[in-house]
Amino acid sequence: MSKNKKLAIWLPVIIAASIALGIFIGNYYVNLSSRNKGSNRSLYVSGNKINYILDIINEQYVDTVNIPQLTEGTIPKIFSELDPHSVYISAENAESVNEELEGSFSGIGVSFNMQTDTILVINVIPGGPSEKAGLLPFDRIITINDSIFSGRKMDQNQVMKNLRGAKNSTVKLGVQRQNNPELIYFEVTRGDVPVYSVDVSYEVSKGIGFIKVSKFARNTYNEFITAIAKLKQEGCNSFIIDLRGNSGGIMEVAIHMVNEFMPQGRLIVYTEGKAYPRSDVYANGTGTCMDNSLVILTDEGSASASEIFAGAIQDNDRGTIIGRRTYGKGLVQSQIALTDGSQLRLTIARYYTPSGRSIQKEYELGKTEDYDMDIYNRYMHGEFYSADSIKMDNLPQFKTSIGRTVYGGGGIMPDIFIPSDTSGITSYFNSVARNSSVLYLYALEYSDKNFDKLSFFKTYQDLYKYLEQQPLLSDFADFATTKGIKKRPALIEISAKLIETHLMAYISRNFFDEAGFYPVFYKDDITILRAIQLIKDGKSIPAPGNAECAVHAQTTAPAGIFGLYKGKVYNNHLF
Repeated sequence: MSKNKKLAIWLPVIIAASIALGIFIGNYYVNLSSRNKGSNRSLYVSGNKINYILDIINEQYVDTVNIPQLTEGTIPKIFSELDPHSVYISAENAESVNEELEGSFSGIGVSFNMQTDTILVINVIPGGPSEKAGLLPFDRIITINDSIFSGRKMDQNQVMKNLRGAKNSTVKLGVQRQNNPELIYFEVTRGDVPVYSVDVSYEVSKGIGFIKVSKFARNTYNEFITAIAKLKQEGCNSFIIDLRGNSGGIMEVAIHMVNEFMPQGRLIVYTEGKAYPRSDVYANGTGTCMDNSLVILTDEGSASASEIFAGAIQDNDRGTIIGRRTYGKGLVQSQIALTDGSQLRLTIARYYTPSGRSIQKEYELGKTEDYDMDIYNRYMHGEFYSADSIKMDNLPQFKTSIGRTVYGGGGIMPDIFIPSDTSGITSYFNSVARNSSVLYLYALEYSDKNFDKLSFFKTYQDLYKYLEQQPLLSDFADFATTKGIKKRPALIEISAKLIETHLMAYISRNFFDEAGFYPVFYKDDITILRAIQLIKDGKSIPAPGNAECAVHAQTTAPAGIFGLYKGKVYNNHLF
């Protein structure tokens, strides 16, 4: 065969092989270059770009990086670009975050105070682990598992980790009782400790029951109907439901509670979202309070499930909402558990009241700080003190079942506006209330010093009568000076009633828990007094003649020259 023929046969083969080799070599260096520069889109186009970037950092970054830690720091930043209520919960925080809504936790069953350098037991949960072991109110916990927990300032989380623990596990406590220098040792077997969300229920006026609900947790409905049954047995046929400061919780619980007051077939709430078609929830007619008068109390701290409750009652003209405009949180979160124990609370829909109002106030994605400033801006605008500061002309209007006008735009506007009460607020009162609550500390010390005498009283009413005769105000003023707060007689006189109410309520709580605290604390509450009068006048159920929201008809209170007291109520820790 001639050389020309051989070349003709092999030349195409050689060219094809050369091209293939060139493509292979070219791809190799392209991939190598892309890997170094992190620009090969095809590597992540069908996968997860974030994982791809983390892999590059892990493999090629100049220093060793803790990738799990980097991931935990990155995910919250992603969620911060969404709405204000979508959130990532780390595995470390998931248990404590969910605990409040679950209705119980595993612990020793005491409430205590940590304001001093010693753990002071205030109350022992009836039937709980500590009561069974023999602990008493005003015992001092000096040691936990032979480690000293007295004589130094302690972090609350550190104490929590030592007192809480797995169910049926044990903890050894060294306790000082009264002034006895010898420690008494108790071995407490941890068990389920209930977390109550119906703070109190009592007859606030003849035939009128008052129920304060602090959140909508797993057990709230059962607590609620138990409170209703108790009050009915005591002769109550009208109810005031206090949702002030209630930030919400589980939607289904709020629905069950509304159902107790609603006739069959009435729409309670509906939800709708991009991936979730409209879903309507109706009353089933099995409620036990369909014929009882009803007033709901709200304020700027009432949110989410509280707004579902108030919106359903208002739109169905089932009762009257009095107080101030609610928070405006109308986004539905789905809780998604991840395999490592962390969780996502992802917004999937919006709540709507029966008339079609979206509860949610306006927000911009990724601008959580602006959103969080809304309540402060309302205060600065005067909304806490004057209904006229709420410009309702531009708000969308909706109609209730009998044709009353109600307003959208975020939150639930009350039927009757009640301004924030500033009576008795002075700079002196603000000082003693805000400086680690000198009021609370005095009440704690007074209760401790006079424990034998005060524990003798069998009811909070008897204790209250006794305290009314004591020189609490002057004694407290002396105590406050030891905390660096100068006496100011003129301002103390103005705030006298307010100071005494706080002191007596805190002292009463130390012996009768919330059942003794709230009746004293709310004795002169202007919103509750207005609700009582509304029921007594037979005007708690809206009538067709009252076709407009009564929000503008109420008197307003001045903001006060001494500024706003934020009204923090100090509680004991529960472990």
